[in-house]
Amino acid sequence: MPREKLRPGIVHLGLGAFARAHTAVFTENAMLASGDLNWGITGVTQRSDTVARQLAPQDGLFTVTERGSGAAPLRVVSSIVEAISGRDNPGAVVDRIADPSTSVITLTITEKGYRIDPRTGTLNTADEQVRADLAGQPPQTAIGQIARGLQQRARADAGPLTVVSCDNLPGNGELTGRLVRAFAAGLPSAEAEPLLAWLEANVTFPNTMVDRMVPATTAGDLDDVERELGLRDEAAVVAEPFLQWVIEDNFASRRPRWEDAGALFSTDVAAWEAAKLRLLNASHSMLAYLGLAAGKTTISDAVGEDAFLTACRRMMHEDALPTISLPEGLDGDEYCAQVLSRFANPALGHTTAKVGSDGSQKIGLRLLSTVRGNLDAGREPRWAALAVAAWMRHVASTPAAQLDDPLAAELHAALPATRTAATVVPALLGCRSIFDGELAANAVFAGLLTHWYGIIDTHGLDGLRKEINYG
Repeated sequence: MPREKLRPGIVHLGLGAFARAHTAVFTENAMLASGDLNWGITGVTQRSDTVARQLAPQDGLFTVTERGSGAAPLRVVSSIVEAISGRDNPGAVVDRIADPSTSVITLTITEKGYRIDPRTGTLNTADEQVRADLAGQPPQTAIGQIARGLQQRARADAGPLTVVSCDNLPGNGELTGRLVRAFAAGLPSAEAEPLLAWLEANVTFPNTMVDRMVPATTAGDLDDVERELGLRDEAAVVAEPFLQWVIEDNFASRRPRWEDAGALFSTDVAAWEAAKLRLLNASHSMLAYLGLAAGKTTISDAVGEDAFLTACRRMMHEDALPTISLPEGLDGDEYCAQVLSRFANPALGHTTAKVGSDGSQKIGLRLLSTVRGNLDAGREPRWAALAVAAWMRHVASTPAAQLDDPLAAELHAALPATRTAATVVPALLGCRSIFDGELAANAVFAGLLTHWYGIIDTHGLDGLRKEINYG
């Protein structure tokens, strides 16, 4: 695509591998298909400036390598026209959001990037960086950058804008809107009132569901790209061939024709979200924690263990599917089989450690909703409980300094000195950031957790195999 013709129209927060392999690819494909070149992306890194530094000398260009059955040839993606370190240059982020040429903000900042108070479901105004953003410091959080950018946009009368979350969160657009409005409401009344009124009239937050497996790029991946391309691409990403995006058609102004690139615009995004979270994402987490307990390095290794494959199938069919209403056009049996086939792709090298990171932020959305749905219906969530117990065992067996989780210190502070099923399960159930009081007090759930934790902790892989297959 001739880059000199691309004009910036999107600001994307969270310029990780997933964003480059998903949103940037969809956007480039949409421009190629429609001929509308007004959707160049200004990419913003969040916690680290690594990707901005990688892309700067490459003029924003990077490669996507697909691996697995049906993989397309290596491609160079040119939709990113600028990369900014949001940590080091937040003023530039605010300016780009406020620029009249920007019509869409997209974001992939992961669950913890939203700074949600798990007790209230809204913005965590006790967070140190959120407080600094509210006090008028150059905004470091994504929500602060969005809110301050929209505030500057409102003052300049720069026109309406749409904020599109692409993270694995139910009602991700509604959530983002709620957090941005909570930030605005936390400002002094002279700022809050006009900003809230402008947001109501000029900004929309459509819900979306995104899907593509994008493992962390390794040094070997970079070498492979260099051999094929003849150039070193430090920002290269690797992905599976599968690519999906479901979007609510609720835009405040112009947007790319993502539907020309295969995106589905739907009035029932929530059903697609629920299916992905409780089937695909839940199984991903189950395989990660079972795999970590059994010494499996990758997700494909974990799903290659017949007992773990059986546990995933049974969780999806017996626990998850009965709790969700599938969207029109999605066959549950076919979707579950497709998910497991994708997990088995050894070319991706998706590690159990990476998938298992930030578990405290994920298990509620991926697993506990299924647990509650079954308990409310009078059923035992046997397989979802196995996944949660495996997460508990991972927390208890990993030193706090090595536990990749934003609540690592809180979780370890709750753990007893003697760590057995009988002591760890009630201790972690007492963490109100994750388990509500009603769920924690449910004897059926606690019993299932204790049962599975004891098998993992005492009998290891052989015990798990026997219990899953014959228990």
